[in-house]
Amino acid sequence: MELAIISGKGGTGKSSISAAFATIEDKVILADCDVDAANLYLLFNPVNEKEKVYIAGHKAVVDVSVCTGCGLCESYCRFGAIKINDGSVTISEVSCDGCFLCSHICPVKAIRMVRNDKSRMYSGSFRNGIMVYGRLAPGEENSGKLVNMVREEAKNASKANGIEIIILDGPPGIGCPVISTVTGADAIVIVTEPTLSGLSDLERVHPIAAKFSSSVGVIINKHDLNSHMASRIEEWCSSHGTPVIGRLPFDSSVTEAMVAGKSVIELYPGIEISKDLIEMWNKIKQL
Repeated sequence: MELAIISGKGGTGKSSISAAFATIEDKVILADCDVDAANLYLLFNPVNEKEKVYIAGHKAVVDVSVCTGCGLCESYCRFGAIKINDGSVTISEVSCDGCFLCSHICPVKAIRMVRNDKSRMYSGSFRNGIMVYGRLAPGEENSGKLVNMVREEAKNASKANGIEIIILDGPPGIGCPVISTVTGADAIVIVTEPTLSGLSDLERVHPIAAKFSSSVGVIINKHDLNSHMASRIEEWCSSHGTPVIGRLPFDSSVTEAMVAGKSVIELYPGIEISKDLIEMWNKIKQL
């Protein structure tokens, strides 16, 4: 089973729930697909046994010994990445879009394009199986492609080690990385919270989930912070034929567990929220 856990917005507790699910079974493949802001590796501290370079486009580099400071590149750059001061050219790595225009129009060929090779994909063992995650370097792009690399490595690890359960901790939102996470997943769980923004973002992300999987469920996290909104979300899910897998209360034990470097199920296996998570996990396996 390949399960994708996503959310319409950040801060819903998606990664905490993913971490809890990853520590219920004896062995799982855990893939952190939020490559723009990966954080599960901080909790599980995996051994990085495999590392792959991810090429995320190109950046322009100027050879100052050849550049004449004519200013042609600056005038044509639509991204404001090139600045000339007193005849000296500087190119901002963050602003450069890698479009190749400046390298083509430079009359003395002082600008060349180099690959962005600072992003990485990592894979290795952790205490409950194998973890795969990507880290996109600041300013680099095409994070959806890096998510594809992470998922492909997760599938390979699943086959090589005979581990059937793959948990994909997806990024928030509705963009390309989310689509790369849910495409082909056996089941999708949307984590939301009882707020107007939580409902609004659920309404945005649900059509994407429903398009890519017939098995979609919703978890309402911190439901007791606003019981009225939690009920509205349940009504919305019912009207769209989507099961609510369960409600989770706000519980500071989850934060305490993360500070201790564990999931809440690992640190407090007997408390109510841990029992709720185990019950939800068993429901998810039936989706």
